[in-house]
Amino acid sequence: MVNVDEALQRLIAEERLGAVFTAVEGDRVGQRVVYDYDDGVVAGTLVPSEALVADAKQLMDREQNLTLTYGDESVFVETIGPPPRLLIFGAVHIAQALCALGTQLGYRVSVSDAREAFATRERFPDAHELLLGWPDELGEKLVIDRRTFVVLLSHDARFEDPVLPMLMASDAKYIGAMGSRRTAAMRRDRLAAAGYSEADIARIHGPVGIDIGAETPEETAISILAEMIQVRYGSGNGASLTGRAGRIHLQRTDDPGDV
Repeated sequence: MVNVDEALQRLIAEERLGAVFTAVEGDRVGQRVVYDYDDGVVAGTLVPSEALVADAKQLMDREQNLTLTYGDESVFVETIGPPPRLLIFGAVHIAQALCALGTQLGYRVSVSDAREAFATRERFPDAHELLLGWPDELGEKLVIDRRTFVVLLSHDARFEDPVLPMLMASDAKYIGAMGSRRTAAMRRDRLAAAGYSEADIARIHGPVGIDIGAETPEETAISILAEMIQVRYGSGNGASLTGRAGRIHLQRTDDPGDV
């Protein structure tokens, strides 16, 4: 087995989701282990308990760092994760704003559209990649995993129907779909008729975004990204912080100071 530092560098280089567990209190202080979310322990001498692994995976899913205590032992869990992906279907005006802002927030943005005149580098200079073609034609070019956020900006059933089954079968972290409440209701009806459960259908955020009174494409993009951030970290409710009692944010590290 490789040493901890080598395993950590490999985890980062291969852009895999994982964490470093370090004992900070108890008989094993200083012992570390590198944990790959999918493959388990890859290096180190600290043998994690089932409880630690289960709790750490929840932290990894939410990209959180936290000190966890079990009896007389405390372990600091430091999440190591690759940049999240943002996959946008529909190269419309909102997509341009969403791509630019998403890139600034650290997402690797891919824009997909079947219209060659729309999915151009001139319109999307910040995109990590441009995918030309219908979703069901792109096949293996679409990487959709637990680190992928997907936004459907074309609310035409002819466009959505081929891609929704693909998304529903994936581990996508977030699925957002543009459209009115009527469009969203029609989408739910089509999925229910196709045999999807209420839990499956509830994965789709539609109408997409948080209500901030957005009017322009840029404002709408901010609304969508705000909802994505909320899902990404598993906290927040979109309400104003003014007048809120208690901590401003949930504690995401072991820093005892106010955040």
